[in-house]
Amino acid sequence: MGPGGNHGDPVCHCSYSCLEYKQHTELCWISSLQTGMHVQLALLALGAYSVIAQSPGCQLLGTAVMPSFSQEGQINLGGVFSLHEKPGYSQNLFTVKPKTKDCQGLDFRQFLLAQTMIFAIEEINNRTDILPGVTLGYKIYDTCASVTFSVQSAMALMNGYEEMLTDTSCSRPAAVKAIIGESGSTNTIAIAASVGLFQIPISHFATCACLSDRKEYPTFFRTIPSDYYQSRALAQLVKHFGWTWVGAVRSDNDYGNNGMATFVEAAKQEGICIEFSVKFHRTEPEKLLKVVDIIKRGTAKVVVAFVDILEMNSLLEQLTVQNITGLQLIGTEAWITGTNLATPSSYRILGGSIGFAVTGTKINGLKEFVLKLHPSNHPNNSDVKDFWEAAFQCSVTKETSSNYKTPCTGSESLTELKNQYTDESEIRITNNVYKAVYAVAYSLHSQLECMPQKGCAKNLQTEPWQVLDALKKVNFTLRTGERVFFDGNGDPAAKYEVVNWQLGPNGAVEWSKTGFMCSCATQKPTSVCSESCPSGTRKAVRRGKPVCCYDCVPCAEGEISNKTDSNDCIPCDLEYWSNEKRDRCVLKTVEFLSFEEVMGIVLVIFSLFGTCLTVLVAVVFLAHKNTPIVRANNSELSFLLLFSLTLCFLCSLTFIGRPSQWSCMLRHTAFGVTFVLCISCVLGKTIVVLMAFRATLPGSNVMKWFGPPQQRLTVLAFTLIQVLICVLWLTFSPPFPNKNMKYYKDKVILECDVGSAVGFWAVLGYIGLLSLMCFVLAFLARKLPDNFNEAKFIAFSMLIFCAVWITFIPAYVSSPGKLTVAVEIFAILASSFGLLFCIFVPKCYIVLLKPELNSRKHQTHV
Repeated sequence: MGPGGNHGDPVCHCSYSCLEYKQHTELCWISSLQTGMHVQLALLALGAYSVIAQSPGCQLLGTAVMPSFSQEGQINLGGVFSLHEKPGYSQNLFTVKPKTKDCQGLDFRQFLLAQTMIFAIEEINNRTDILPGVTLGYKIYDTCASVTFSVQSAMALMNGYEEMLTDTSCSRPAAVKAIIGESGSTNTIAIAASVGLFQIPISHFATCACLSDRKEYPTFFRTIPSDYYQSRALAQLVKHFGWTWVGAVRSDNDYGNNGMATFVEAAKQEGICIEFSVKFHRTEPEKLLKVVDIIKRGTAKVVVAFVDILEMNSLLEQLTVQNITGLQLIGTEAWITGTNLATPSSYRILGGSIGFAVTGTKINGLKEFVLKLHPSNHPNNSDVKDFWEAAFQCSVTKETSSNYKTPCTGSESLTELKNQYTDESEIRITNNVYKAVYAVAYSLHSQLECMPQKGCAKNLQTEPWQVLDALKKVNFTLRTGERVFFDGNGDPAAKYEVVNWQLGPNGAVEWSKTGFMCSCATQKPTSVCSESCPSGTRKAVRRGKPVCCYDCVPCAEGEISNKTDSNDCIPCDLEYWSNEKRDRCVLKTVEFLSFEEVMGIVLVIFSLFGTCLTVLVAVVFLAHKNTPIVRANNSELSFLLLFSLTLCFLCSLTFIGRPSQWSCMLRHTAFGVTFVLCISCVLGKTIVVLMAFRATLPGSNVMKWFGPPQQRLTVLAFTLIQVLICVLWLTFSPPFPNKNMKYYKDKVILECDVGSAVGFWAVLGYIGLLSLMCFVLAFLARKLPDNFNEAKFIAFSMLIFCAVWITFIPAYVSSPGKLTVAVEIFAILASSFGLLFCIFVPKCYIVLLKPELNSRKHQTHV
């Protein structure tokens, strides 16, 4: 044991104000902070100070803050406990160095927790199956229940202390590998936020659910359950007894505020109404009186007290003074089993109280160990001196102290003492300290690759982050039979006992265990005839069975159920369809022939190929326009035919893409007009062939009546008739985009509705009529003399044209969706290629490959 109680000036100061601010000025900041969020300011400053500290000229300006209990080991653990209940009344003036720490009111429970930590460490050192050959040491500080002193103690544990300041003073490894503590949530938050990146805090009694936030406190662990579970369990407990009108009192700190906020939320969900929700702190007597007055005037007879034990002491005192009885108090683990509260006078107020207490297990050897504490074993330890004087109300020193006039005789024995230090019921909290020490020991055992009886394989110079990784994976069972492990948030499994304040046979207060709650417990057994029907199904009652027995029938296509145990499935809207799970309606797939898909790309390629080929033929004819074969049968009609064929190939492109109002009108009218222009030209050429033959007969002047002007007029007249049909069609009932949902259930076919079927078939019928006339005339002229043999090619081209469009009609009617459009485009391209190849390829063959035949002498062969 090292000396304790000599809390001198902080260590590691220098002429550059490097480390003086590290513990002096920093504490000035922290003293005004109440939550760990603000303490992070000190942490930011610490990084800058560490760099400056290595500058030349640093010197020690004071002595270190010494621990209350210490024992050097090969690996040291830190401990922070509120051995005193509150700091003294002296305040820092921020003009001189802070005075020595002055604390008041000894806390026997916290003293017991500190001794439990020492006991656990010594027990581990005496074992050969855990950390064999490794000695654990400890450094335990008193925080006086102060945020300021909690952070100061944690930083002292991080830095250690030394007699000489060196260049590595601020960069050496942490003095301890983990810190056991603190008891209060607010102080623990301050420690976790300020030094959590350098050390691992493991709390035994900080229950604030906020500490489970891994983003804020990535290195924090605890051996007591989070209030996340207790707060909700309290609401369920109140609901269980049918109490729907309650009051709420909480400590004005992180423990009370966070815990009560969760309780209020859970209570509302349970249908519980809260008459009042008030808070106070033990340092605010005026606010406490207001809280007691609200309770007194309130009509709620059930009060949920989410307070720590020090606040409960103050509240109980005022309730007793004002004789406020008849209340049913609901308590938390912080005070429900507090032995200092269990007195005959307090039972008038707290009798019948019910609440949750953490589970506890008797630790063999602990009672004998704590009873051996004596000032003679710690002659220079002021904290042990304060403990002994407070316990026996006497002065340890020879000089009579100001507080206790009677000197201690030395024969006092802790076995005769009855307080929280010697009370075996405190095992609920001591057990958590015991588990915390063993958790660190097992993590070190794993990290150092220790083997029982053989020693450890790795170097003992471990870093806190290595201990952190090992601590996340610990899973062991204590000699007490309790299993210890942490979840992803650093929390243990939530285990509580439901306890009730009752009077025992001897008139003493007893805590009767009336229930048990565990988040790790198995699920309650189920007893149902049929399991719940999931989303996407509906219930179908089995014939001859009760209504509880049913089958889960999947919803039909186009229907959904988006909740469990649905009696019926809901049909989706017209433009929606059910997904695979039948639990959600999704938009139907919209289908149309697009430029991006393979079929559309292929058709575009053929369309452009036909256009280019037609232009190429026109260029060839233009280059040889004065040759006999081009001039034969009216070259003007030939060029007009090539132009119309180009338009035919291009109009097929209007059928591809998302249908719109203008594209639907354009595609059908452009198709109708261009094809009539094309057939009119072919028909004109056919008539020219016939008229030319009749012109060779004696006395015939028929060509005078069907010369070039008449041929142009014929083509124009035939085309204008189609234009008139299209105008009437577009005027009275034009084509329009339509969403066709008849062919497919899960698809929407976006197509062009023809509007007027009469107009559509009139356009096609007129094209068919001209084609038939052209075919008949060409067929009649097929056996004319060879010098007019172009009629053979026209007849063959019209045969192909008519065959394509005759087969188009049934294919068009029977093809669904975008295939309808593809069939129409195919018919346009096939008939256009037929005309181009049959009429112009033979001529191009002679012009390009057989130029000797392109003369009047051989005209009979063309």
